[in-house]
Amino acid sequence: MAAQSRQIETEDGRRLRVETAGDGKQVMLAELGSPNAGVLYDRWVADAADRGLTLISYDRPGYGGSTSRPGRTPADCAADVRRISEVLGFDRCVLWGFSGGGPHALASGALLGDLVAAVATIGSPAPRDAPGLDYFAGARAEFREDVELFLSDRPAWERTGETQRDEAFAQTVDEFREAWSAGASPVDRAALQGDFGTWVHRAVLAALEPGADGWLDDNIAFLSPWGFEVTSISIPVKVWHGVDDRFVPVGHGRWLSQAIPGAEAELREGDGHLGVAAESIGEVHEWLARRL
Repeated sequence: MAAQSRQIETEDGRRLRVETAGDGKQVMLAELGSPNAGVLYDRWVADAADRGLTLISYDRPGYGGSTSRPGRTPADCAADVRRISEVLGFDRCVLWGFSGGGPHALASGALLGDLVAAVATIGSPAPRDAPGLDYFAGARAEFREDVELFLSDRPAWERTGETQRDEAFAQTVDEFREAWSAGASPVDRAALQGDFGTWVHRAVLAALEPGADGWLDDNIAFLSPWGFEVTSISIPVKVWHGVDDRFVPVGHGRWLSQAIPGAEAELREGDGHLGVAAESIGEVHEWLARRL
């Protein structure tokens, strides 16, 4: 079943571009990474359909076809999930958040307990001020450099983001794969060379087509207070994280699984950042479907 795209208007007059695949009866919503538009990967749609699930995603504000919302937090995006549920007509769902979508999925889990039955994260970052977490341990040099530039020189950091956006549009898909593979784990380099890498390239370009605002706003949201406490989450949560993740180090997943009350954890030896989303999303869908 092919995903269908539509526009939804929020109560404050913004637009959200939403993708749906399914009949709307058993709903699972995906919060995708940064910078990704809410472009659903064909294998995710097929797996959801096999389980009788409707899969939904959307462009976070500033990405793709969604209106920018400067200064947004992950908690602010929970209101957009609520609005999507009202317009599409479902009153119960589960969520998974991949990479930069993780904090946003957790926000909905914390703030929309009447709507959201369970949340899964895949390679999610933890809060920058997480107590006891070495935020940079195991990360690529680019990860540390980006955060340090954000903290020391915001205008230069924003210019760098604009330049990176322009570079992405100037690259062929093969050049894009190579750029994203630099410093990545072997399993992530392999994923980027296949169909999943083609999807990442498409989702990134769709996200950044209107400009870099959504990407910058995402990163500001990750590095600022999230607008909720992960310790307040009372619904079931499972944390998937690759031990060899060099995009978001495994310490982030370990911290989240320990800080969220009752959370389960699957810290996968030999896996990196992309493996679960690229090859094993069925495990995530199965765990979530049991909680609908």
